[in-house]
Amino acid sequence: MADATGHLPRHPSRILKAAKWSMQGLHAAWTHESSFRLEVYLFVVLAPLGWWLGQTPVERVLLIGSMLLVLSVELLNSAIEAVIERYGPEHHELAGRAKDMGSAAVFVVMMNVLLVWGAILLPRVL
Repeated sequence: MADATGHLPRHPSRILKAAKWSMQGLHAAWTHESSFRLEVYLFVVLAPLGWWLGQTPVERVLLIGSMLLVLSVELLNSAIEAVIERYGPEHHELAGRAKDMGSAAVFVVMMNVLLVWGAILLPRVL
């Protein structure tokens, strides 16, 4: 949440509040977004595999980090969709465009996962 009185220095209590809001956001995404749940399930399965298949720390970070990026962009996409839905279900060209762009962003980072995993693992197979 934004500061109501401007930019104040972060104290431990404010950092804890920010962490609480983040947990609320993750809980809301888990509760209301089936795509987020599916991506979390895939992460839970693939992250240990990425850790095991990565031969160097950099490879492990790339394999796992690319999947974390999908979760992050899915959260942003869900936030965009929630704001648009807040203003009503009627169709508006700009609202549709924003939702499509959010979906496209998730698609692009999923293609990034395929690219990273393929670039790291395919040379070992071939």
